[in-house]
Amino acid sequence: MRLFAAVLPPVEAVAELGVTVDRLRKLPGSDGLRWTGRAGWHLTLAFMGEVDEGLLPELRVRLARAAGRTAPFPLRIRGGGHFGHRALWAGVAGGLDELRLLAERSDAAARRAGVAMTEHRRYLAHLTLARSRAETDLGPCLAELSGFEGTPWEVTELALIRSDPPVPGVPGAQPRYGTVDSWPLGRS
Repeated sequence: MRLFAAVLPPVEAVAELGVTVDRLRKLPGSDGLRWTGRAGWHLTLAFMGEVDEGLLPELRVRLARAAGRTAPFPLRIRGGGHFGHRALWAGVAGGLDELRLLAERSDAAARRAGVAMTEHRRYLAHLTLARSRAETDLGPCLAELSGFEGTPWEVTELALIRSDPPVPGVPGAQPRYGTVDSWPLGRS
């Protein structure tokens, strides 16, 4: 299974950001972007890649412990940014120290459960909105996102998400995400 640990924004935060994304999709040049679906919006904490099902019991125990050791914290979607000229994302604000700590704990939990964590980068909290295969002028979208300030919510759980690739040969197909398990924060 292809897995990652994540924070899932609440329905209200997704809807709020969705209004802005609908405007972004109408901007010049945005038709060259592949937009992510609202149902898949998440904040990845630790990408695990392919994980053997035999590791799941220990992974669940360790992620539950990581969640239990982390108190709930406030977060909101705010502004945006880009990776090169090929990926557009929404940023977050609020309890960033707590979010980074939860990301570190999720990464450590996966490693201790025996997951080969090959991708290790400095954590940058973001919610991917669109990608492009070719370099794209993201300036208009970034200008529109710069003033976005979402309503705060409280992060109360850590989720383990399964990612299935898009259906091959289907134009516009998106990866499919499903929650494998989740754990409340602050209940050690």
